[in-house]
Amino acid sequence: MAVYTDLSDEELAGLLAQYDLGQAVAFKGIAEGVENSNFLLETEAGRFILTIFEKRVERRDLPFFMTVMETLAEKGVPAPRPMRNRNGALFSEVRGKACTIITFLTGVSPKRPNVAQCRAVGAKLAEMHLGLRGLTQARPNALSVDAWPGLVEPRLELADKLRPGLAADVKADLAALAKAWPQGLPDGVIHADLFPDNTLFLGDEAKGLIDFYFACTDALAYDLAVCLNAWCFEPRGAFNLTKGQALIAGYESVRPLSGEERATLPVLARGAAMRFFATRLADWAETPAGALVRPKDPLEYADKLGFHRSAKSVADYGG
Repeated sequence: MAVYTDLSDEELAGLLAQYDLGQAVAFKGIAEGVENSNFLLETEAGRFILTIFEKRVERRDLPFFMTVMETLAEKGVPAPRPMRNRNGALFSEVRGKACTIITFLTGVSPKRPNVAQCRAVGAKLAEMHLGLRGLTQARPNALSVDAWPGLVEPRLELADKLRPGLAADVKADLAALAKAWPQGLPDGVIHADLFPDNTLFLGDEAKGLIDFYFACTDALAYDLAVCLNAWCFEPRGAFNLTKGQALIAGYESVRPLSGEERATLPVLARGAAMRFFATRLADWAETPAGALVRPKDPLEYADKLGFHRSAKSVADYGG
């Protein structure tokens, strides 16, 4: 259960008193997610999600995240809308921690996305990018190319314990990425973590994009590269070209890629794989033995890095 901060009836009532949502009708912790405490909240005004921010989310970043979601909801992109409290603020405080109440979106996160779902999420990603054009707020990507060595290099011994020879491979990856990382691509606000479990579907229709707490300002094509990693690989690192074709085609049906974006997509995809390998390796190293929540396996992204090393052009991804 990913609930680190539980609330008493009195604390919940005190929080809701700051909003015009009526009294609580139902309140239940949500097991999914490992970063924050999440609850399904039903009040006299409807169904919501209450999130209490526990770690990795800096309070100073909350106005940016909330504005991103509110902007998308206003533009008709299916994102949760943060509820403003009676003071007009998009987040509040409970138990000394920042929290937010957002609208509940219906749908199911796909466990094994199909081709149609890959195309649909590509289109929604592009709609999100266009919907956030002109947003005045910005947030640097703290988990981009400059951050990866600091996460990986202190843990190279662990990498070799997980798989002999892996340390040398990822050191070479880091060097190659530092040399080839593109600059000057079209940029804007990106999701940066649009995995299947951060989407909601009804059948093959994408009904919701959720969990914007890694959103930042970066190259738009990097967001597509994250999705290629998250949506288009089969178990043990095999890339599904048909899913890649669908994802890229879905994206380009809304926002065509530039020539430079297409040319640099293999580097961006390799970098996106490194980003998730790096944070998973760090989480693996810092999780004590016997912990109830086991971190995600870094080797999944070690396998994906193996594919990206051999990719030569956007055609290798279905573009």
